[in-house]
Amino acid sequence: MKSQNYCIQTKVYNKVLLTSHLIRFNMFKTSIFFSSLAVLFLFTTGCSEYSKVLKSTDAELKWEYAQAALDSGKCFKALPLLEELVGLTRGTQRAQKVQYNYAQAHYCVNDFYLARYYLHTFAKTFPNSDLVEGVEFKAAICSYNLSPNWSLDQTETILAVQELQVFMDRYPASAHRDSSQTMIDQLRDKLEKKSFESAAIYHKIGHYKSATIAMKNALKDFPDSQYREELQFLILDSYYQYAIQSTNRRKLARFNDATLAFHTFASRFPDSSYIPDAQRIYKNCVKGVETLQSEEN
Repeated sequence: MKSQNYCIQTKVYNKVLLTSHLIRFNMFKTSIFFSSLAVLFLFTTGCSEYSKVLKSTDAELKWEYAQAALDSGKCFKALPLLEELVGLTRGTQRAQKVQYNYAQAHYCVNDFYLARYYLHTFAKTFPNSDLVEGVEFKAAICSYNLSPNWSLDQTETILAVQELQVFMDRYPASAHRDSSQTMIDQLRDKLEKKSFESAAIYHKIGHYKSATIAMKNALKDFPDSQYREELQFLILDSYYQYAIQSTNRRKLARFNDATLAFHTFASRFPDSSYIPDAQRIYKNCVKGVETLQSEEN
């Protein structure tokens, strides 16, 4: 009967735990929901030794069990114990280790939103700790892991680049410097692709004026872009297509823009596979200018 009552109490506790997480970290709703759900499952399916530890008022027992759970990779089991211990040990000599392990446990279960939050909290709370460098690096890794596919909003990607760059500036001799630079390069490749694809879509849907602006911005933001050859050609084609769609009064200036874009492209990429198409566009521009000038005469 006691075991049954405790299981019921445990379910109630976990509902409260889940609710409190959702209130305190509303921005991390999805992440917290799944983490708490996993903890709830563990609680309600293991009402034995683990339940006794949870029920116990012995902080030392909870600490030892949490440590053992982390060491064995059972991080979901460690989380509720460490959450309680954070409050119990605040202001004590063990507080630093408890808060560090609490952040580590969230990282262990791939809850990168909360892991990043608690890692940053640790660094602010214990700025003189020997663990701070590793903590800040791991927080940056969390941001790296939260970076989505290039086709989605890249706010997290930009944040990750910033965090990794700050880490490298703060710890120039860090053993993590090379891996930080590798992650930055990967993130920038993603931002570069996002910039290219976002610009190219304007060309695909026939918004040629917007296409030229977006492509120039992409080249400005990423001057060494792996897409610079294609971007430069699409700028040329966009100018040409925009000229064709224009009224006669505006065509001359826009054919001239396309002509200048051709010379820029041909000088930068003389061996490009796009050269035949670029030359065709150039000849059409020349013919267009000649036609307009003859009509004026």
